[in-house]
Amino acid sequence: MKAIAFCPAHVTGFFKAYIEKNETNLEKIGSTGAGFSIKQGVTTKVKIKTKNNDKINFKITTKGYQSDKTDISEYVLNEFIKLGKFSNLFFNIEHKITIPVGYGLGSSSAVALSLAFALDQALKTKLDKTIIGQIAHNAEVNCKTGLGDVLASYYGGFEIRDKPGAPGIGHVKKITLNKISIIMICFSPISTNKFIKERLPQINGLGGKMVNELLESKNYEHFQEMSLQFAKYVNVMTPKMQKVVNELSENNIKCGIALFGETIFSMIPKEKENRVLEILQKYSDGIIIKSELDDVGARVLYN
Repeated sequence: MKAIAFCPAHVTGFFKAYIEKNETNLEKIGSTGAGFSIKQGVTTKVKIKTKNNDKINFKITTKGYQSDKTDISEYVLNEFIKLGKFSNLFFNIEHKITIPVGYGLGSSSAVALSLAFALDQALKTKLDKTIIGQIAHNAEVNCKTGLGDVLASYYGGFEIRDKPGAPGIGHVKKITLNKISIIMICFSPISTNKFIKERLPQINGLGGKMVNELLESKNYEHFQEMSLQFAKYVNVMTPKMQKVVNELSENNIKCGIALFGETIFSMIPKEKENRVLEILQKYSDGIIIKSELDDVGARVLYN
């Protein structure tokens, strides 16, 4: 039994967190906000065989960019094992990660969703697609790696999350864009959990208002302006980031900030690609990613 699934990376430009202290239903915890999914992400291969007498029932390996934790994968796997008589099986799980981990690109949600889709296919559990999404969402909330990335990358595209929660509970409004390029530069990682804890009042004060504004304008340039405003307001901007933002601005290029990471993104018409790359390539300590929107979202690739 084997399967392969893919989940795009996702960038959040601004958000409002919905975290109730007494909420035990993980599916209802989440965020509203706005962001976009890109062509790069996580491809997960699952191969399943009958277990030998070993106590260990899984092996998780990572190719490409490395993650130092496997807890989110283990959570998803355990949720599937609970669904049937799978205790006699050995699961060989391989994640191929094509985006840097911890830089605000939703790598943990892409790991969770791609694994959930692959396991459903390999085990033939035939779960409703929203249930697959909910398992991944619960893994991310439980492991404290994010709030709204699973809902967003489940659908893909340029999206506004106007109701918080897991797929099937939260709601996304997708905005159709003509062909645009997305170019990013990543400098260093930031802990999502630590940042949300420290700055929740600031985050929620502005994030909710911005969702309503973008629902009216539905404009990606406006989205980038708000993302930049949000990043400055919650005090995530470093001097290096500000320097890059200033240089892009001097060249009439709009940009935003990926939350949470020392990462700047620019959504631009194709004809501006080269100019943006010229500017970003001056910063040799950054990782540059050139991409486009992934409009499909998480999916099984083939069996």
